[in-house]
Amino acid sequence: MAYMSQEGYDNLVAELQRLESVERPKASAAIAEARDKGDLSENSEYDAAKEVQAKLENKINLMKRQLAEAKIVDTSRLSTDAVQIMSKVEMTNMANKAKMTYTIVSESEANLREGKISISTPIAQGLLNHKVGDEVEITIPSGKIKLRIDNISI
Repeated sequence: MAYMSQEGYDNLVAELQRLESVERPKASAAIAEARDKGDLSENSEYDAAKEVQAKLENKINLMKRQLAEAKIVDTSRLSTDAVQIMSKVEMTNMANKAKMTYTIVSESEANLREGKISISTPIAQGLLNHKVGDEVEITIPSGKIKLRIDNISI
């Protein structure tokens, strides 16, 4: 089961519809066009088009599985007492006093540019269930980092 926001669910549905209604017909047309060029045994365009189609179908199937397993989180029922999925966490790196803000989301919604990190990342895992004012030491690939939780919101 994958927890996600309503926005993340809606975005996934929209992307799936785009893939099925726009990209799938394009892939089929590319295969048909390559097939019309003759001998399939030496037709690299045909092989490439088939590979693109296979990757597209895998992506579509993965997205369908994610939607089938999705559990939409009702953010109105979430608490800001402790860090959990969908929490927006403001924190300070104790080593260099740098301020950071991340929202903890499902893997399918993660987007670092938007400040959304996956719940499966070491930082998110280290923050879970901690409260404002807590200082947590988290092991990340480059070593250890000490963070102080300054604020939790939804």
